[in-house]
Amino acid sequence: MAEHRCYAGVGSRQAPPQALAAIELAATQLARTGWTLRTGMSPGADQAFYRGALAGGGRVHLYLPWPSFEAQARLPEERGRVLVLPAPAPAAYSLAARLHPGWSGLSAEVRALRARDVHEVLGRDLRSPVALVVCWTADGSLDGQGACVGGTGQALRIARESAIDVLNLSRPEHLARLRRLSAAGGS
Repeated sequence: MAEHRCYAGVGSRQAPPQALAAIELAATQLARTGWTLRTGMSPGADQAFYRGALAGGGRVHLYLPWPSFEAQARLPEERGRVLVLPAPAPAAYSLAARLHPGWSGLSAEVRALRARDVHEVLGRDLRSPVALVVCWTADGSLDGQGACVGGTGQALRIARESAIDVLNLSRPEHLARLRRLSAAGGS
């Protein structure tokens, strides 16, 4: 089956267990209806998206800040279904710097994480945006603003600038929309 739809699955490292379970189920259902996941493998929400997409037999594009990032969390069943970009491209750093409000104060490690977020939303070539960003933040942010967005805020700012729809699963109405979307096969 040809790849026809990609979504970015991102979110908080502190997502509670019930949110992680909902994320994993949603990713499984989206994979079964042909959606390809783009994520960054951070603990918490990213890894729940990853596990769910693989459980659903789907494809995953992993965008890593450095090659060994969270290697211990990778699953053996990913063979042949996971495409990996082991580090962000220089152009991703430039875009990340423009969109991050505190770039000058970030460590090199955090800058690599924020540049990786650019690829999650805009793809390997930075010109292939996802159709949808699915996330979980404690405050339900859709635009990356707010005190509780953490690193997910970068992906949300990129989505806002690129006019990409965001479903934040901490909002009950967004969780319901995602369930309808995955049940309908994404149409």
